[in-house]
Amino acid sequence: MNEAPQITLYGTTWCGGSRRARLLLDKHQIPYRWVDIDLDKEAAKYVESLNRGYRSVPTIVWPDGSLLVEPSEDEFARKLGIKL
Repeated sequence: MNEAPQITLYGTTWCGGSRRARLLLDKHQIPYRWVDIDLDKEAAKYVESLNRGYRSVPTIVWPDGSLLVEPSEDEFARKLGIKL
């Protein structure tokens, strides 16, 4: 059985933006894959490759390949199609 494609959230536990993004996804029961770039060095390199060498978090990747990097809560909610 294949899992449906889902959002991948690259972040760190110490980043407020990463915590806010996870809380919003959890609150609205939106499935996602969490990747802590402090623990996953390959993921950190991937995030850097997307952000001109910077470890910008959260970096959020949609199944269609689109990205949000360090979004505001409003911007993230709009992309998710939810109201705050």
